[in-house]
Amino acid sequence: MPPARTPAGRALRTILGQRASAVRWEAQSRLFYRFSHGESRRTLKALHDRHAGQRCFIIGNGPSLNQTNLSLLSGEFTFGLNRIYLAFDDLGFRTSCLVCVNRLVLEQSGSELARVPVPKFFGTVAARYVPSHAEDVTYLRSSPWPGFSRDPVRSGVWEGATVTFVALQLAHWFGFARAILVGVDHNFSTKGPAHQIVTSEGPDPDHFHPGYFGPGYRWQLPDYAMAEFAYATARNAFQADGREVLDATVGGKLSIFPKVRLEEPF
Repeated sequence: MPPARTPAGRALRTILGQRASAVRWEAQSRLFYRFSHGESRRTLKALHDRHAGQRCFIIGNGPSLNQTNLSLLSGEFTFGLNRIYLAFDDLGFRTSCLVCVNRLVLEQSGSELARVPVPKFFGTVAARYVPSHAEDVTYLRSSPWPGFSRDPVRSGVWEGATVTFVALQLAHWFGFARAILVGVDHNFSTKGPAHQIVTSEGPDPDHFHPGYFGPGYRWQLPDYAMAEFAYATARNAFQADGREVLDATVGGKLSIFPKVRLEEPF
């Protein structure tokens, strides 16, 4: 099969096709980050290896969260992603921080995200949509170059078609020796071309809450190939440093990381 027709080939072609606009955005992002958000740089530097040798949990947004005993994570360091705050009442606790880099989510839910009372890590595009008075916001410069960033201050972070990958780069920067994924189903019932923007017409079947991407909400269809490429680079980066990423998602379709039951780490 010609390389361009394989999943990896399609992912690489998509990456290369996005580079021209990405390079221009990187230049704008770099200036914005350097001159307007020096505090974000200082925050990230201070967080480097702060949790060296510890473990963390990265909580995705898949429907499998509704089959997961998340009470086990109370008191653990947790990365929450995108609109995970919709689950806070049911969880009985808040995630340790919140990560969001997707433009459509920031555009449509920026005001809600700004009010979430935990430290927040947003892509620099958030400056267009998140109220300027939002507290505890650290901005992450986006890198157009595919790969795992070991230094988000100097190199930014590559999004890799999934916010989970951004959280993995932060977890590594923070020094965590073990990152455990929960609710990363890697499986959507809504089908269509990768990155295509669609508008929800009813309750959301692909996330833990029916109103996550509810009626009228615009969102991008997943790019499985690019996400899997990104996850593989995360696995390799953690392993190269004697660390590990585990996947405790109930029934998840992701096959990049070793599978465990959530109860096992406890």
